[in-house]
Amino acid sequence: MDLTTITEVIRRPSERPGPEWHEGDAWLAGGTWLYSVEQPHLRRLIDLTALPWEPLLRTDQGLEISATCTVRDLYAFAWPTHWTSGNLFRKSCEAFLSSFKVWNAATVGGNICLSLPAGPMITLAAALDARYELWAPDGSVRFVDALDFVTGDHRNILAPGELLRRVTVPEHALRARTAHRRFALTRLGRSTVFVVGTQRAGANNLALTITAGTTRPVRLAFDSLPDARTLRQCVDDVPDGLWFADPNGTPDHRRHLTRYFAEEIRRELTAGNLP
Repeated sequence: MDLTTITEVIRRPSERPGPEWHEGDAWLAGGTWLYSVEQPHLRRLIDLTALPWEPLLRTDQGLEISATCTVRDLYAFAWPTHWTSGNLFRKSCEAFLSSFKVWNAATVGGNICLSLPAGPMITLAAALDARYELWAPDGSVRFVDALDFVTGDHRNILAPGELLRRVTVPEHALRARTAHRRFALTRLGRSTVFVVGTQRAGANNLALTITAGTTRPVRLAFDSLPDARTLRQCVDDVPDGLWFADPNGTPDHRRHLTRYFAEEIRRELTAGNLP
């Protein structure tokens, strides 16, 4: 879509973008959503893709993912065998409702900052205890847990002009055992429910992260694997107002699917702990 109100595009922003931010600006990364709908309030785009941000960087602490890393690059990353959660990265990339154009242009940061319930990069980051590095226009930096970033459908904690610089996934999460279940109306369609269970290496715990079916990520955490009744009750205790409603499913439908998937995940991780 043509954005007819745009009067300027900054192709080469400063290495530390932010001070030049004005009302009516928008950060531009992949632009796959930005160009898909009218944006009458915007006057200027600041293109972040020209910045020399390494898409993916292995560190002693885990994995750093640049906000401008594309879904294509994330999917193609060569996962070390000891990072047992690598399959979850690939499955999350496959959860996009996207053409090949979107696949090649959409960015991790863009999907997170769009903050739609079905955003698969939100699911991935929340399930793996990721932290976000946020840059403000005044030069200050703050860090926030992925679980706390999205606050509702298309809503998050970003202040005006603030941008997501990177996503950091800790080493312990990369080594975790994972199990996931996802439902969509079509094989490659938008997620109606996306549930991920994680378990620390050598432990008997369970962290269940519910997304797509809720307006923001919901975490159910257990020090040891719960029985079926306890897990079902915890799913039922998720407040009614958090369950999402759209043409892909009603809140009751999404709660029902989450109960079913949660139990499947519990059994899968329980079986993995048997001698």
